[in-house]
Amino acid sequence: MIRTTPKRTLTLEAPEEPGRAAHVSAASGLVRAGPWLYIVADDALHLAVFPLTGDAPGKSVRLFPGVLPDEPRARKAAKPDLEALCLLGPLADAPHGALLALPSGSAQTRLRGAVVPLGADGTLAGTVRTVDCTALYAQLTRELGPLNIEGAAVVGGRLRLLNRGNGDVGVDALVDLDLERARRGLEVGTLGPDVVRTTRRWELGRAGGVRLSFTDASPLPDGRLVFTAAAEDTRDAYADGRVTGSAVGVLAPDGTPVFLDAVDAKVKLEGVDARVEGGRVHVLLVADADDPAVAAPLLEAVLDVPA
Repeated sequence: MIRTTPKRTLTLEAPEEPGRAAHVSAASGLVRAGPWLYIVADDALHLAVFPLTGDAPGKSVRLFPGVLPDEPRARKAAKPDLEALCLLGPLADAPHGALLALPSGSAQTRLRGAVVPLGADGTLAGTVRTVDCTALYAQLTRELGPLNIEGAAVVGGRLRLLNRGNGDVGVDALVDLDLERARRGLEVGTLGPDVVRTTRRWELGRAGGVRLSFTDASPLPDGRLVFTAAAEDTRDAYADGRVTGSAVGVLAPDGTPVFLDAVDAKVKLEGVDARVEGGRVHVLLVADADDPAVAAPLLEAVLDVPA
């Protein structure tokens, strides 16, 4: 079992919206860039920015205009459901790279992503642009059935996506996109079906009698991919359910699972950032409590795999 250590809670300097709590609750994607941690939440219109070290409150940066309803069912229906966050290389308007936030695609309101340019030191630098994922996700739905994209990472010449297959009828899948085609699409604000290279289905096993399903991804320098998975007892990608366990795993460069182990924390892991430090694979992790009153935790752990 992987031992996790609490690092901090994700408190904010101010609420993202009037009447909301001053913290990130539904943390769903995590990226480290320079001295900053960037986090997307699946129930927000903002990107949260935290210092990598210390426990100072984070700041919110708006990705999309508008205000989400406060009533839980209405908010769930209207939210963009950003579930994946990854680092991109240089783009035409982002010479130092950018963050890419992708939606789940689990409803018609969940097809809009965002590109956020970065400066040379990893700080935000430039205008946020939206990305229309409708055509790409329609193609993936035809291939995989109900969609729930939860992880994304650049690995070699691919933009690799992880689909989370909730419930016993869901499909966990590894989707490889052509990176150059995806970059061209992102520069014009649309990802189409032409970027898809391959799709492969995987079974990750069970925790507490419930299927484990992909929830996020982070690349390693040698082409491997660290991923998180959660076992959530739910019938589909829309409804929340009881969480029976979470795990962290590693995919080989060809996409084959080579490591998977449960974590000791009783949380629904939704975000991971992996680094090789001192000859070991270190990970930062965030979780979603499915409760807006609960601040999401930031955890750290070391994986028992070759660096």
